Amino acid sequence: MTNEKTYRFIFAGGGTGGHLYPAIAVAQQLMELKPDAEILFVGTKTKIEANVVPALGFKFRTIWISGFSRQLTLRNLLFPVKLITALLQSLKIMISFKPNVVIGTGSYIAGPVVWAASVLGAKIILLEQNSYPGITNRLLEKKAEEIHLSFEESKKYFRQEAKLKLTGNPIRINLVKKDKDVSKKQFGFDNEKKTLFITGGSLGAKSINESIAKNIERVKDYNLQVIWQTGKLYFDKYKHFESDSIKVLSFVDDMSAAYSAADLVVARAGATTIAEVSFLGVPVLFIPSPNVAANHQYKNAMALKDIEAGEVINDTEIESNLLNKIESMINDEDLLKKFSMNIKSISKPDAAKVIAERAIMLAERRL
Repeated sequence: MTNEKTYRFIFAGGGTGGHLYPAIAVAQQLMELKPDAEILFVGTKTKIEANVVPALGFKFRTIWISGFSRQLTLRNLLFPVKLITALLQSLKIMISFKPNVVIGTGSYIAGPVVWAASVLGAKIILLEQNSYPGITNRLLEKKAEEIHLSFEESKKYFRQEAKLKLTGNPIRINLVKKDKDVSKKQFGFDNEKKTLFITGGSLGAKSINESIAKNIERVKDYNLQVIWQTGKLYFDKYKHFESDSIKVLSFVDDMSAAYSAADLVVARAGATTIAEVSFLGVPVLFIPSPNVAANHQYKNAMALKDIEAGEVINDTEIESNLLNKIESMINDEDLLKKFSMNIKSISKPDAAKVIAERAIMLAERRL
């Protein structure tokens, strides 16, 4: 029989790292604060969470759900069937696990799970990582006890102001600032040369990769050292560019070392990336992905540019402007220091701990 005094938490989210890693960060903090807590992640079989969550030792269950495409597609015909199935699967999970608190991270996966949790009376926390909230969180607003935001700009999109808390985006417990010289040596680099870290996320960014490949001779002419994370979809295509000064990687196992080695980062403007670079105070050239809902990456990036905490170029400008922008930024010490200082000023390093503590407090009301 389940011990009714046990703290039990469900995390609902995934699909992308931006919706998964904040949940993992909070879960790790919960395990620090309540080692005997039971934690369950709910996601899908086919997305990033299916590999990452079990590898970290957390329990994992799946539901059958996918996002609703904003374009006319045959896949949308299946959406009502998937939604009903996911709702029933979520109810079954809730009945068997009996969570005290369910934490939704804003992806389509969270929708049916949070709804089922509300039916059975669990306390609900929502995490909103982006400056422009996703439709899932806006639809679930009424179900939540608390909504934890990463951007001040998000507040205007919600109606129930009393629920809103500007907590910041949780970051992984193992992300730390390392010595720059030691980090460069970890990649076999020269301490005296400038280092560029290019990352398009776990899957990679097609347009960024193509631009770097086309301009690889210019990169070499700049005498830069490059950590190039292509993403698993593109690694085979670009791995032949590997050299002493260019490290081509499918995935970066030690993000702390990659960020710490970098004098400049080129990245998409996902919420997790922003939380990590702000925590570490790394200067960034943001290239927002155009392939996201409501263009939220552009809004994320411009919120930082407005306070001189980073530079932004559009995805359409990559071919004509990326290399020029990299060269001008990486050689401007004053600019890099300003960006580093300003982006670090927005960091909320205790976000994961604060959310974990709030989750424990809400769980205690259910025990």
